[in-house]
Amino acid sequence: MADLDPTRIPRHVGLILDGNGRWANARGLPRTAGHAAGEAALFDTVEGSLELGIEWLTAYTFSTENWSRDADEVEFLMWFNQDLLTRRRDSLADQGVRMHFIGDLADRRIPDHNRKEMEEATELTAGNERLHLVFAFNYGSQREIAAAAATIAKRAASGELSPTEIDEKLFSSFLYLPEMPPLDLVIRSSGEHRLSNFLLWQAAYAEFWFPGILWPDFNRDHLRQAVIEYQGRERRFGGADGP
Repeated sequence: MADLDPTRIPRHVGLILDGNGRWANARGLPRTAGHAAGEAALFDTVEGSLELGIEWLTAYTFSTENWSRDADEVEFLMWFNQDLLTRRRDSLADQGVRMHFIGDLADRRIPDHNRKEMEEATELTAGNERLHLVFAFNYGSQREIAAAAATIAKRAASGELSPTEIDEKLFSSFLYLPEMPPLDLVIRSSGEHRLSNFLLWQAAYAEFWFPGILWPDFNRDHLRQAVIEYQGRERRFGGADGP
């Protein structure tokens, strides 16, 4: 395997945490056990990101489509995400991690205690800059883009904006987290090859890596492998091939 070049680390990595349920089913365990195992994989990947010097890491933790799952599983995921933040936030804060949350967080189906925990974690880590850890929670990229378009349309209709001012930069300023940089690398575990409504706007020129392992088996070594493969690719951003 090629050596990792510390001067060419992707700035922003996205994680689609796929395969928790299949991991549990293969072991005769409830799906909730897969989510619990997936937590360890996520935070080992966070540690790996800190070691590599990745600046932004976005994890797809609950999608707008996940509400259609079994009610008991959804209830568990709401509790689990809150419990995870309660247990992890102080350690993350001490390591210089800044936590962000993106998604339709005003959705009334989200319990108030979840929303409170997210607000407290955001406030606690607001001064940190070593790693921006973004939780995409009740997130759907199509909804994010539609909400941005609706806000821009309202401002244009009221005269606050001229249609001639609307471009990619302005549109990006109306997304959930405008300061988030474009994705450089998207990793989806389990071997599935699709984005599933994850950061569609931000992934316009991202590289993709699809390991065949299920998410609970993912760790910082796989992250390092993904970065090495990323460094071996030629990113042209729509331009011509190199000489």
